[in-house]
Amino acid sequence: MKKPPTLKGRSDPVFDRLGQSPHKERLSDYLALLKPLDDRGRYLPFDELRYRWAPGLDSNLCWALVKKARTAQYASLLPLGEPTQWGQFVLTPLAQKAISAVDRKATTAALEYMTGQIGERAHFSYLLNDLIEDEAISSCQLEGAATTTRVAKDMLKRKRLPRTPDELMVIGNYKMMNFAWEKRYEPLNVELITAMHRVGVEGIDDPQYSPGAFRINDDVVVQDGEGNTVHTPPPAAGLASRLQVLSKWINQSHDDPNQVDYLHPLIKGIALHFALGYEHPFRDGNGRVARALFYWFMFKNDFSAFRYIAISLLLRNAPVKYGRSYLNTEADDLDLTYFIDFQCSVIFRAVSAFTEAYRKSLAYTEVFDRWLLESGFFDQLSEKQRAVYQVAKSGMAKEFTAVNVKENLNCSYNTASATLNGLVELKVFEKRKMGREWVFFLRAASAT
Repeated sequence: MKKPPTLKGRSDPVFDRLGQSPHKERLSDYLALLKPLDDRGRYLPFDELRYRWAPGLDSNLCWALVKKARTAQYASLLPLGEPTQWGQFVLTPLAQKAISAVDRKATTAALEYMTGQIGERAHFSYLLNDLIEDEAISSCQLEGAATTTRVAKDMLKRKRLPRTPDELMVIGNYKMMNFAWEKRYEPLNVELITAMHRVGVEGIDDPQYSPGAFRINDDVVVQDGEGNTVHTPPPAAGLASRLQVLSKWINQSHDDPNQVDYLHPLIKGIALHFALGYEHPFRDGNGRVARALFYWFMFKNDFSAFRYIAISLLLRNAPVKYGRSYLNTEADDLDLTYFIDFQCSVIFRAVSAFTEAYRKSLAYTEVFDRWLLESGFFDQLSEKQRAVYQVAKSGMAKEFTAVNVKENLNCSYNTASATLNGLVELKVFEKRKMGREWVFFLRAASAT
């Protein structure tokens, strides 16, 4: 990655240079670059912009003009690192689009409206729990966990014990996401950050992990796939005090529209995500904690639908872009716009995927109920049996146990067992003993 040229800050005599030869002959070409975004509305780093400037232009001068326009629109975010440097950003159209989507589709009120539209249908809880699992699994896969989504989901749904360190990693992240939800009303502090890490990595037999303990040496670096060091975190000395400063900033109110320093919670949550990754307080597991803290902050600010919005699912498919958004920010004087824009693009798609899953679930429910009525099954099944049958027919889950039906439908173990055995008696399901538990699944004849 080509780092941007070093400028002389606000005192850089960029306009004086424009009046000198040979630049003054191309003055109009240069002045056209005096804007924070490119012609397609993108906030690109120097490494990409330098290939888009017209031939013959001085790339250092072109960058100085772009940077001048960006600096004029900078809003200060938060202090980072040692020595302290202020992270700044520009609110781009992409960020505004993501903010609009989150405000319309991811609030607690929006979620309540969705569940109201779909009614009290028990199958919807299966969909929501399935989406919670997606984030726990994909966040670990992003960190290198070598387990397939199918195997990991099977483990979570059947509540079976993990068999490998990678499955332990998934279980830990699943617990950490639930911990973030449970602690959503608590203020951020060093204790909460370390507790979240402890919940996420405890029990993993790996010397890299020290559950809930900050690194005490400066031997931790972030490397790319080829072993090159791409980020050296700030020193371990003073780490706790810097995280206290971060916590104080997070706990301050910035969402009053009448405040001059108003900041939408989405942008603030993304900044928290970046800050944890930048400080790298633990020997391992920093990415998972950073993403869990982003979720914790969105929960805290009444965006409950984020329980079911799997951001890491998309980050896992673009790990290079995810890493580069960190690197571009660090290379360009902690301009967090690169990181914020990338996260906003992911969040916009994740929110859209969530609402599409809801829409499909609503449509499928209508089709399924019509089919049940026409087949004469509707009155033979209890509401819970209809829910389990619909989940099986839709393919959302392949196997069922009394334990996971109990969890998903919020009923007693005996009710869950009776629900499943009733489906067997109706010749809709079959069951098979696997280890110590009975596993139920759709009969082949009923799967069509």
